[in-house]
Amino acid sequence: MRVFVILPRIPYPLEKGDKLRAFYQIKELSKDNEIILCALNSVKNINRQKAFEALQPYCRSVNFINLSVAGQLWNILLAFFKGLPLQVGFFYSRKAQRKINKLIDEYKPDHLYCQLVRTAEYVKTKKLPKTLDYQDVFSYGVKRRSRQAPLWLKPLLKIEYTRLIHYERAVFDSFDNKTIISEPDRNLIPHPKKEEIHIVRNGVDFEFFIPMEAEKKFDVVFTGNMHYPPNVDAARFLVKEIMPRVWQRKPGTKILLAGASPDAAVKALAGKQVVVSGWIDDIREAYASAELFIAPMRIGTGLQNKLLEAMSMKIPCITTPLANEALQAEPDHEILVAETAEELAMHLIHLIDHVSLRKKIAENGHLFAIGKFSWESATAPLNQLIHSTNQSQDSLSKPRR
Repeated sequence: MRVFVILPRIPYPLEKGDKLRAFYQIKELSKDNEIILCALNSVKNINRQKAFEALQPYCRSVNFINLSVAGQLWNILLAFFKGLPLQVGFFYSRKAQRKINKLIDEYKPDHLYCQLVRTAEYVKTKKLPKTLDYQDVFSYGVKRRSRQAPLWLKPLLKIEYTRLIHYERAVFDSFDNKTIISEPDRNLIPHPKKEEIHIVRNGVDFEFFIPMEAEKKFDVVFTGNMHYPPNVDAARFLVKEIMPRVWQRKPGTKILLAGASPDAAVKALAGKQVVVSGWIDDIREAYASAELFIAPMRIGTGLQNKLLEAMSMKIPCITTPLANEALQAEPDHEILVAETAEELAMHLIHLIDHVSLRKKIAENGHLFAIGKFSWESATAPLNQLIHSTNQSQDSLSKPRR
């Protein structure tokens, strides 16, 4: 089957959750399907050749469509007056639409697969079998973010939240299939038939994220795209509220904040006991350099890939109920879970003090991750869904005798 995949970003390098999900889904889908990839691009300094080389083995055709800054500003303005979410406007352009139309006419795909509502505008009216991957619930993510936002930003986020709710509901019926990353996220979709949304989880590359022997330069590590607001908030929460409680008992504790494009607020956290690394070529080195991993997420939605990666490398993990809601690891057995700064600090102190508990959580977390989150098993329901939809369409289109 020929599957036309539309992405809001080039899925390489793999420093963002949506890129990671897209890359490995393409890799797995390519085993049974012919992939025509169309990825939008708004990043000037991306290495297109390296990205092409990484994706080409899994695709019949790899197409990158650049979005200009001037065009994006204009399309955001148009989206504002049309009542569309601004992020939908950011990723939509009529020039890109013409290129996508041309590619669809040229390759005549059997199925269209869109990642995120950001790409839904391009194909929502196409008369072809199609699937929309909500992945995360953007509306609820914006709602959570608004609680932590400065006063000047709250009105804009409120408008975006309202528009996203309407849009997430409106595009639902334009697609044959809808997918999402977890049951808790599905429950947040604002549509009366949300139970029809299929769960397609993320996975982890166990052949890459393997336990590694390395010098433990840090006690605690937190990784992620450090420009992404939920990660920025988590980093500040960790250093400003959790760690002062740890340092009272363990003054020598050192932290690594590792990840691409650190926001100014994250860079400001650097100090004698806090290292902000920025981009690391091999993120495994960050995980392996620390005794513990913590993801103190307070906003955002979806499954935290960083937790799966740390677990796969046998690093004991601590997180919040918000992050574990999608992960569904067993607290106190496979992971430690707490919500307040005081509770999270106590978990850190307890793991630092008790080597046997660290080993137990690390081992059980590792078995949990590799037992439930391979990319092959995670993507299988999506492949089955795409094929079953087209089979149903074919049977309906055949004339009766």
